[in-house]
Amino acid sequence: MLSLASHGWAISPRKTAGRVGRCGPHAEAEARMRIAQIAPLAESVPPSLYGGTERVVAWLVDELMELGHDVTLFATGDSRTRAKLVPVLPRALRLARPRSDPIAAQAALIGSVAEHASEFDVIHAHIDWLHLPLLTRLGVPFLTTLHGRLDLRGVSDVISRFPAAPFVSISDNQRLPIPRANWLGTIYHGLPADSLRPVIKAGSYLAFLGRLTGDKGPEAAIRIARAAGLPLRMAAKVPRDDRVYFKKQLEPQIDGTQVELVGEVNDTAKQDFLAGAAALLFPINWPEPFGLVMIEAMACGTPVIAFRSGSVPEVIDHGVTGFVVDGEEEAVKAIQLLDQLDRSRVRARFEQRFTARRMAGEYVHHYETLAGRKSMAHDNSLIAADGGSTLAVSP
Repeated sequence: MLSLASHGWAISPRKTAGRVGRCGPHAEAEARMRIAQIAPLAESVPPSLYGGTERVVAWLVDELMELGHDVTLFATGDSRTRAKLVPVLPRALRLARPRSDPIAAQAALIGSVAEHASEFDVIHAHIDWLHLPLLTRLGVPFLTTLHGRLDLRGVSDVISRFPAAPFVSISDNQRLPIPRANWLGTIYHGLPADSLRPVIKAGSYLAFLGRLTGDKGPEAAIRIARAAGLPLRMAAKVPRDDRVYFKKQLEPQIDGTQVELVGEVNDTAKQDFLAGAAALLFPINWPEPFGLVMIEAMACGTPVIAFRSGSVPEVIDHGVTGFVVDGEEEAVKAIQLLDQLDRSRVRARFEQRFTARRMAGEYVHHYETLAGRKSMAHDNSLIAADGGSTLAVSP
């Protein structure tokens, strides 16, 4: 019988730590901060369909509000948020008709931030480096979460111009191309614990969720599914710039039976799509900074089979929440081992490592430090971390 050990895959536990929040009726008022969140304008917050960064911003804003903070969101006017919304554009750039000039939109965004900057204790930007020339000169504490890949030409040159600007990475691997940036730390993405429900019964198909681009590995997913003799369902977006790739490389292989394309899915459809799968295939061939879909699958109790690249070894607990593999052959073998995984443990590990409450708590620690407040990490009511990259915050 096949086993985890038979493939030389050693299983080692990953440390997580607990952080307990302040107690008492006045603690929340004392900790209240005025926080600005600057979102990209490509999608609404949250996005109606595809849009990982905007989705994370939405979850972060909601959790910060739950923690009692005063949050202002700079985003598109079609965003839905409990925070104070500063609408920079009426609609998200990707879906707006007629299309808006993206450069003009970004200028309007920066102008709005400059107008209101003095109203905040801290500003948190999610728009790469566009804001750096402004915020490094305004004197308001700020930090930037970098959501994309950092090995592209010119990125290190831009960041090196702002050596004091504080950054947060979304995986340790993401920061490797620019190790000398002013990194505050790595904060893994998190999603609300109740946003996706676990299904313990194993599904009957393999799932692929993401952009239909070469770096996401859709062709590899098709080959893996066929080799394993299982149907593949692809819930995916066809980017405008990759339509030729889709027409030539993918469309001829989509037969509607063995390989089915269901298109982009909203949050409701995503629940059934991921929960009904035997596993999520994540055969990437690029340095994925995080891979939000991996933790969405885990939230549903669905294990992930992913290629060893980028953040994958940090996100997947090998042999617990899925398998980290080196190539298609190992992926096919991993599919045969899925019945050795406990889907309830997949969900439990998600709750330990990847909730939005944990994410928000870690960001608040950095906000307080930047704003010169007593950091939660030094509060006597906290339990010291015992290691690992993530800290789980008790609601």
